[in-house]
Order: sequence, then C-alpha cells, then structure tokens
Amino acid sequence: MEITKIVITGGPCGGKSTAMHLIQNTFTQRGYTVLFVPETATELIMGGVTPLTCGSPMEYQKCQMNLQLAKERIFEQAARTMDAEKVLIVCDRGAIDNKAYLTDSEFAAIAASVGSNEVDLRDNYDAVFHLVTAAKGAASFYTTENNSARTETAEEAAALDDRLISAWTGHPHFRVIDNISTFDDKMKRLTAEIASFLGEPEPYEIERKFLIEYPDIRWLENSPACQRIEIIQTYLNSPADEEVRVRQRGIDGNYIFTRTSKRRVSDVKRLEIEKHISKDEYLSSLMEADTGKRQIRKTRYCLTYENQYFEIDVYPFWKDKAIVEIELRDENDEIVFPEQIKVIKEVTGDEAYKNASLAKIKE
Repeated sequence: MEITKIVITGGPCGGKSTAMHLIQNTFTQRGYTVLFVPETATELIMGGVTPLTCGSPMEYQKCQMNLQLAKERIFEQAARTMDAEKVLIVCDRGAIDNKAYLTDSEFAAIAASVGSNEVDLRDNYDAVFHLVTAAKGAASFYTTENNSARTETAEEAAALDDRLISAWTGHPHFRVIDNISTFDDKMKRLTAEIASFLGEPEPYEIERKFLIEYPDIRWLENSPACQRIEIIQTYLNSPADEEVRVRQRGIDGNYIFTRTSKRRVSDVKRLEIEKHISKDEYLSSLMEADTGKRQIRKTRYCLTYENQYFEIDVYPFWKDKAIVEIELRDENDEIVFPEQIKVIKEVTGDEAYKNASLAKIKE
C-alpha cells in the first residue's frame, strides 16, 4: 500500500473548501482512496474552545496541536487497514500552521510539549500546497462569510498569509498557488501540482539550476520567508543509468532521512522516486555508499519569493559562488529572481554542476 499525506493550507478565503471537493473528485477518478483530516482550529473554535476561553493562548495552542496530531495518527491508522493500493490523506491545514500565530520560542515550546520539534512536525507531511488568500491579488472576492470562525480583515488576512508562507518555508516539497488568473484556473493549477507531485502519470521532476554569485547570507537569514537547512547527501552504488542517494536533512540536531532514485529524461526533466526512511535504514544504507564519491555537505536556504520556491545551496568548498534550483510545473514557466540573487549563468543539464559530480571535488 502507498500512503501519501499532504497539507492544503493558505490564508483566509484562499479556496480550501472548494479545493477539497475538487481533490476528492479528481484523485478518486485516478484510483486513490482519498481521506480528509478536517481543520482542527475550526472544530475547536466552533465547539467553544478558543484562545480566549482557555487559560491562555498557549494552552489553546497545546490543545490544538495535540488534537491535530491525534487526528492524523487515527487517519493513518485507518488507512493502513483499508483494501486500497493508493491512499491520499489530505490535511486541511497541518501542525506548522500554528506557528503563524506564535513566536519561534513559543512554537518550540509547543512542539516540545508533544515530544517533537519543528523539523519533524513540518517534514512529516509529504507535500504542502498553499492557496494564497483572495486578499492578495483578488481583494474584491475576499469574504469571511463562508467560515464563521474567521474574522480577519483583508489586511489582516494578507499578513496572516505571509506568516503562513514563512512558517512552511523549509519543507522539501512546498508550492504556493497564487491569484494571477481566474479562480477556476487556480484550482486547476492546484490539482496539476498535486498530480505532478504524486507522479501522475509519471513522477517527473522539472527543475532548472543556476550558478550564482555567493549570496548575502545575512540577508537570507534575516528574511522572514527563508529557512536554513543542513544537508548531508551520500551517493550509493547504482546502475549506470540511475542515480541513488540517501539524505540527512534538518537543523539543530533534528533530522529526517530520505532515499531518492533519479533517471534522466531530458536536460530539465527527470524521473524521480523519493521516500522517507528511518534513521536505522539511513545508517544501513551508508554501507552501500559509492566509494568513488565523497559525501556532499551543504547549507540550503529555502526561500519563498513572488510565490516561487528557491533552494539556494552553499557549499563549504566554494567561497565565491553557489547554486540555486527551482522546481517547475511546466518547463516554460517564467522565473523571477530577487534582486539580491546575482545569476552568473544557467547550468541546467550541465554535468559539472550536478551534486554527483561535485561529490568528486577534493577539498
């Protein structure tokens, strides 16, 4: 059985309710058993449990986090009992949404109260899709009438939308769906992004890569929509036409582990299959390491800018340059770089700048 857990999040009046119905119809037709984890905050608030009725806002957040995680565990437990080949669990918001209402230290305390941390809570989901509030780009359609638990003005909704994007930035598969066209097109783009992630019909990764001048680290680390991640990547023995690697990814001693296999289709398109593995599986996989390649250690800055998701990799053996990558849904999508990112040249398809090649560089 293949169980995939995704999050649909976004600012108020972003289209989540419509999206849920569309996801149900679209992916049921594609052979998935689709399960929905309802939005926890709305359930609590409509039931009389609010930041005002609890002893303190922090006590409310603890209740919300505990209920969120308990519901997800129940849905995953139920999914494993089902007679189905492919199960898609769709969470109407996830555990990291709470961070938009808290300081970093407050969120860390909430995570610790449930025996977890930000990396585990964030990267426990396979993918996250953010629907931008109508207050940003479609203000005439902004309303809270369809959800009595919502009271934000358009300005407050836009600010909350920004905080949610910042909170989820750092997830390895995070996509922002904006309001640049009609609402129907927005919903089509969402389902296309989900289908692309799920590998329907094939798990293709469309990616462009650029060599850039060494970035302004202070600017990156002070940007609210940027998250620093530490990565250790090890290449394994594999067939000549396939690249297999394991990766440790996280920060401050909190890590997740993945195993990925890639096969080249074109310069910008690759067949990619990735799955989460346990720490023990990761350590065992290191015994299969390709001794012709050294481990790649890098600092990755995940940056959300103009609803695009950039991954900026800074390597210890380069002091004057770095690599930035962006995954696309379509090979012809336009890319808008922040003015602080100085592109030297595009290196998509250039073997010299692939991590597998950089692994051969002697320090």
